[in-house]
Amino acid sequence: MAGLHVRSLLVTGANRGIGLGLVQHFLRMPKPPQWIFAGCRDPKGQRAQELQNLASKHPNIIIIPLEVANPASIKAAAAKVGEHLGGSGLNLLINNAGMVKSNTLDTETLEDMSEVYTTNTIGPLLMGQAFLPLLKKAAQGSPGSGLSCSKAAIINMSSYAGSIEDMYVWEFGQVVSYRCSKAALNMLSKCQSLAYKEHGILCVALHPGWVQTDMGGGGSFKPPLTVDDSVQGMLKVLSSISEKETGAFLDWEGKVIPW
Repeated sequence: MAGLHVRSLLVTGANRGIGLGLVQHFLRMPKPPQWIFAGCRDPKGQRAQELQNLASKHPNIIIIPLEVANPASIKAAAAKVGEHLGGSGLNLLINNAGMVKSNTLDTETLEDMSEVYTTNTIGPLLMGQAFLPLLKKAAQGSPGSGLSCSKAAIINMSSYAGSIEDMYVWEFGQVVSYRCSKAALNMLSKCQSLAYKEHGILCVALHPGWVQTDMGGGGSFKPPLTVDDSVQGMLKVLSSISEKETGAFLDWEGKVIPW
């Protein structure tokens, strides 16, 4: 992790699973970020207890109430983060919050498709828009002309299930709305990489692996990866990527995934 020096970051869906794992691993860095903004839908709820415990021990964790399906919540979160940062920018935005509905093609509904798409695709779009001024500020304040996660970056947590070319684990579940939302998120990541490059902001879609979380671990099959393995791998990837990778779709080991 020698190459990753982040002064401030925001992780959505930070109260459990991969989001919480990211917060924990950033804390363990030799030089932890000055600010870790942990976005979470219900900060006072039972599901955020572990995050609350962490925040009580580490004053650099700021829990931000954030519902990525709600534009007003996103705007309020951006204002709050901006206040904490004072005049400095946000180095890293990790759009990790996501949801899945385990429908087949036959049982997919308008309501489920809309809900999944709103959280998994529209949420990261609106987050990018709302936090763009803070990301631009971080990029302007960093020396050098290249792109990096230490400077300014948007990381969209995607999934191999969004690959059209390689229908990953289709036999384990069709999860049609989830696949469609992640394929669209990959396109959003590409669009962001082209639009935000001139501002010095790196954008990638990242597949964390099939991880043992509440969301990934349904059914009788146990996913192959622990949260720790996944997060360690992803942080290694984030420490090494540069403008060559902006717009790419990578996995937790840095391999390029087929579109």
